[in-house]
Amino acid sequence: MDVASMEVEITSSLSASKLFKMFSDFDTIAPKVIPQTYKSITLMQGDGGIGSIKSVTFGDGTTWKQKIDAIDASNLLVSYTLFEGDASSGIMDTATHHIKCIPSANGGSVYKHTCLIKCKGDAKITEDFINLSKESSKNTFKALESYAIDHPEIY
Repeated sequence: MDVASMEVEITSSLSASKLFKMFSDFDTIAPKVIPQTYKSITLMQGDGGIGSIKSVTFGDGTTWKQKIDAIDASNLLVSYTLFEGDASSGIMDTATHHIKCIPSANGGSVYKHTCLIKCKGDAKITEDFINLSKESSKNTFKALESYAIDHPEIY
């Protein structure tokens, strides 16, 4: 089984706590802000906390299940694993994401997103796939960050 990883770091003018709140609201705001990427995110099992299972439907209609692995509000991090999906189903078995919001000295923050992808069987992840995934992660972040900046009453 092949394993691949990616990492994205983006500097933000938003504080780390605001970024963390923004990502805590991801299920609600992502389908509103970037419906071409996220059609819906619905809770299937649990209360939304650790161990909960969600169904993620992407803009192209493909789906993945998402399990919440960790939420640590004091350290501003969240981890989740995508599994049982039809997007890239012939290649990926699971994709475990770790998101951390790190305070910066200037009052802003650094968004750090790492992902560990486990492949099915002999499948391999290409460099093009990793680059597309990084670009998608950056675009998603920038869209959500813009939304948060435009809604200071919430963030």
